[in-house]
Amino acid sequence: MPDDHVADTLLTEEAALTPAFGEELRVVPLVEVDALVAQGQPLLSLRGAPDVRLVAPMAARVAAIELNPGRRLIQMLLFRENGGGRHQFTTEGAGNDAAALRALMQDAGLWRLCRSRPFGHMPGLAETPTAIFVMAADSRPAAPDPKTALAGREEALARGLAALNLLAEDAVFLCETKGKTLDLADTGTVRRITCGKLHPQGLAGIQIHHHAPAEVEARVWDIHAEDVADLGDLLATGLLPETRLVTVTGSAMREPRLLRCQPGADLRGLCHGYVRPGPYQVLAGSVLDGRPAHWLGPRDRQASVVTRGSGRRRGHWFSAALTRASRPLPIIPTAALSQSFGGDIPAAALMRALSAGDQEAAARLGALSLLEEDLALVDYVTSSEPSLAAQLRGLLNAIEQEEAPA
Repeated sequence: MPDDHVADTLLTEEAALTPAFGEELRVVPLVEVDALVAQGQPLLSLRGAPDVRLVAPMAARVAAIELNPGRRLIQMLLFRENGGGRHQFTTEGAGNDAAALRALMQDAGLWRLCRSRPFGHMPGLAETPTAIFVMAADSRPAAPDPKTALAGREEALARGLAALNLLAEDAVFLCETKGKTLDLADTGTVRRITCGKLHPQGLAGIQIHHHAPAEVEARVWDIHAEDVADLGDLLATGLLPETRLVTVTGSAMREPRLLRCQPGADLRGLCHGYVRPGPYQVLAGSVLDGRPAHWLGPRDRQASVVTRGSGRRRGHWFSAALTRASRPLPIIPTAALSQSFGGDIPAAALMRALSAGDQEAAARLGALSLLEEDLALVDYVTSSEPSLAAQLRGLLNAIEQEEAPA
């Protein structure tokens, strides 16, 4: 792991605005190719929700706008330009009025950083959460310490938490790692929760399931604490912070890196000069839930550079025989399996419900609070086929489709 207290600042020469993994964005460009844009300037609006914007992660020149049919965003490519300036937002009234706060978060690109559960999408424009979980904890392997990311930003975090209280009617939870609580003078009505250090106890889904389970008619949001501090700075200055804290680790790295870089950074630029010789693959995310990518995603705070094949579990003849059989691989309940569910979810029962597609049982057991990342460790422990994360997504999609208005 890199030194938790020494982070270099690195703005890559290229960056991009892209959908999050599994997200579909139909967009309308607000600028043209070759336009010079300021950091924080709105560049794209959502076709179905024009008030929601995607903003420039750095002062840059627009190099390309790549869209699929239906104006579905592939990427907006940006080349860094020095001296491009920073976009100033109007924040009047946003600190004490819920409608003004919504409008500011949507215009400044912060609305997309909230995830609504169940289903894991961006919240609806008029959606009111029953609770908001602010994650100042992250138990993924090699994740950057949120306390390090927030060092010196306690006042901004407190301001952002107070603002979120306007949206959740004083039902905001601040999740912190045991032994690494933040030094906050006054958090008002915010409820502070201490998470365990073992993965996946530092994930939002596990905490939501335990403290305020999500339901179709009772949406629960989660957001990273660093993004909430960004909201606090935005309210105070009208400017979006330029960087976020990320780690770059993995078996193909000569040494791990702790960096402050722009959102949407070029992952190749983050690891350039630090990769061992030989074939490797760059993942956005941790080694457990990361996926091959070129750019740092909207919510990513890790990049994993791994030697090809290093993430595969070593096979065994008996496992191979079961895989080739007509029946799916059996899974035996163990203490490790229970721990991989966070120790608070009935592992065997939920797995049976997911495998059978039993929506009612899965919902009763907590599936509506979970997303794919919450089951990444389970899939690693069990090597289940098909993966439980994929089964969870299929079940959530089916429930969402049934609940959609005709």
